[in-house]
Amino acid sequence: MIKQIIFLIVLLITLGCFFYTIRRIYRFFLLTKPAFPVRDFGKRFKIMLNVAFGQKKIFRRPVIGFFHALVFWGFCVILFGSIEMVLDGLFGTVRILGFLGPIYDFIIAFGDIFAPLVGISIIIFLFRRIFLHIKRFQGVEMKHISHLDANFALSLILLLMISLMGMNTSYYEYMTKTGKEIIGVFPVSRILAGFMEPLSENTVKVLLETCWWSHILLIFLFANILPYSKHFHVFMSIPNVFLSRLDPLGKLPNMDNITREVKLMLDPTANFEAPAGDIPPERFGIKDAEDISWKNYFDSLSCTECGRCTSVCPANLTGKRLSPRKIMMDVRARMKEKGPGLVKNGPSYNDNRSLIRDFIQEEEVWACTTCNACAKECPININHPTLIVDLRRYLVMEEASAPGGLKGMFNNIENNGAPWQYSSEDRLNWAENLTIKMN
Repeated sequence: MIKQIIFLIVLLITLGCFFYTIRRIYRFFLLTKPAFPVRDFGKRFKIMLNVAFGQKKIFRRPVIGFFHALVFWGFCVILFGSIEMVLDGLFGTVRILGFLGPIYDFIIAFGDIFAPLVGISIIIFLFRRIFLHIKRFQGVEMKHISHLDANFALSLILLLMISLMGMNTSYYEYMTKTGKEIIGVFPVSRILAGFMEPLSENTVKVLLETCWWSHILLIFLFANILPYSKHFHVFMSIPNVFLSRLDPLGKLPNMDNITREVKLMLDPTANFEAPAGDIPPERFGIKDAEDISWKNYFDSLSCTECGRCTSVCPANLTGKRLSPRKIMMDVRARMKEKGPGLVKNGPSYNDNRSLIRDFIQEEEVWACTTCNACAKECPININHPTLIVDLRRYLVMEEASAPGGLKGMFNNIENNGAPWQYSSEDRLNWAENLTIKMN
């Protein structure tokens, strides 16, 4: 009974801290703009199965992709055991879901197999990060704290797997020594239990309790650290894939307010609902955190900082400052910086800083070729170009700020109806005295 009370207190503290963090993030979402309507649930579910659960994009790098997939699938299977541990802790039971019979045996067996596989994969990830200095893990946006964050989270996962294997092994050995029924199938722990045979029954029981508490407390700690870490994608990646843009990658969304004005110009009799007179004009494009859409913010929270987007970006590869990963990290950082002030003081809050220029430089925005290589490569379907184009829209439509070549093109379109500096009457001058041989 004392164990249950202690567990309940720890669980309530964990849930309290977790929901405090989620409430904070939810209030930041309320500051964002609408994106697109979420429809076509069947298509979205298919994409989620293919990209998120099937790890389709991860396998473009087959070797390291395989190990990453092992970690993901292992987490999916082990989650079942974590839920069971919470129920056991609350009700003082042991293997409460054992009544599921063969289904339970199958899941527990796979969890027992995946635990060491995940542990080995994490060791490989840590080795690559610490000793191999992979190029895509570097960059101006990858500060020392970013590497510490990744290494700490990976180490925590490794401890989770070690404690899980210790718990399963000591459980198997303890039940064997006491002659009680073993609930579940443990193909790996059964082998490891042989190393515990010389230990006494009481020693094995102490190991079992120690590993059980270590594992569940690590789970609670991990759940509350994730929202402040790049590994928040453990929670966010699957829903982010489900909420992917379904338009072709090359299609850029129009601005509704501009579309409305253009249609009114073409057809003044069209019936469009005009905005109320007391509503301030909508900002064109994105200047700061409150101008991004909910999907932009969702993408920034989901970003794994893996660098696959930046590693295929042609602008970055040719030495330009643009890094699609940095763009996403900057959005997240800016909302974290300004969000609390907006929540507390309302939309009029101003800290004399902005996303554009203080975080993202104009040079970065204009370096993008909108080739969509980053969006195609991203393993969780983040769409970087739509955000970058909206940053450009603010610069052009609100500040008339653009590279000289673009300004010349804009002037030519306005004056001549074409990007070239010649008038429409002179457009065919190049063909004068041109002889075309006819057969």
